[in-house]
Amino acid sequence: MHTIYRADLGCAPTRIGIARYGLTMTMCPSGQQYRISSGAQHATVVQVGGGIREYYLGDRQVLQPYDEHAMADGAHGAVLIPWPNRLEDGKYHWDGHDHQLALSEPDKHNATHGLLRWSPWKLVDGASDRVTLGAEIFAQSGYPFQLAVTITYALSESGLAVTTTAANTGDAALPYAHGQHPYLSPGSGLVDGCTLQLDAATRLLADPERLLPVGTESVADTDFDFRQGRDLSGLVVDSPFTDLGRDADGLAWVRLTGHDGRMASIWADRSFNYLQIFTGDTLATDRRRTGVAAEPTTAPPNALHTGTDVIRIEPGASITTVWGACLSD
Repeated sequence: MHTIYRADLGCAPTRIGIARYGLTMTMCPSGQQYRISSGAQHATVVQVGGGIREYYLGDRQVLQPYDEHAMADGAHGAVLIPWPNRLEDGKYHWDGHDHQLALSEPDKHNATHGLLRWSPWKLVDGASDRVTLGAEIFAQSGYPFQLAVTITYALSESGLAVTTTAANTGDAALPYAHGQHPYLSPGSGLVDGCTLQLDAATRLLADPERLLPVGTESVADTDFDFRQGRDLSGLVVDSPFTDLGRDADGLAWVRLTGHDGRMASIWADRSFNYLQIFTGDTLATDRRRTGVAAEPTTAPPNALHTGTDVIRIEPGASITTVWGACLSD
């Protein structure tokens, strides 16, 4: 039996909410808010785009939030499916056919960050410490395929784990890539004076006008060598990194040590070959350089166009990817 309650936890309610699975839910500009907790940890997952709006340990931000009264800025927490980052001219070729997607970044003539960023996701399952949302992409102009996606956010003693499964529910093989867009928090203030550590040997170079990849370089002897940790003061970063070092469990890590000496981290499993780092320099003035996007992606920018690391999912098949976040002293 479901408990009916009025959503009055900060956002003005637009309808009656249903409290089920032990979750707390509120209706906001980013849709229904699914609040989960475990011990001192708490996080909020949103209906619009299926993304994560905030993640805290106590009163310390781990992932930089956006306000519950606002739309997600800078793709904060967004799920990027079936391609992350930018796609040149919105065009790609797949199994003998040319496809044209809408240009969601018209000033740069790119299609960006997939098809689910602004879609409403549905609640699939949940409990006080976890929630699963689902969404479907149906055959449409530019992407004539069927893809069912579920994403589970779970809190435990180890921190936050995010598990995404994409299944081909159609009758033709489809192209797929996946990313997510969390921002690590310095705790307070700007990222200047904070240290970023990322074990990555190669940086992808981009055309400054359209931000499309144009080549690679070794990070050795450059300002973008974060393998031993580097102070971000004055350093502008908006690049994907690859050739990732991994721990004994096969995880790649990005670590941001804040002004309080605490380390906010994101890890990614072997499904993710790239980590995009963005210091937020193009965001609104009050949000600029207040967090570092550390985006795990299975493919680089422009992947559908170039074919680089695009995953082929056959009818009836699926793929699961896992990343997570935590805070340490």
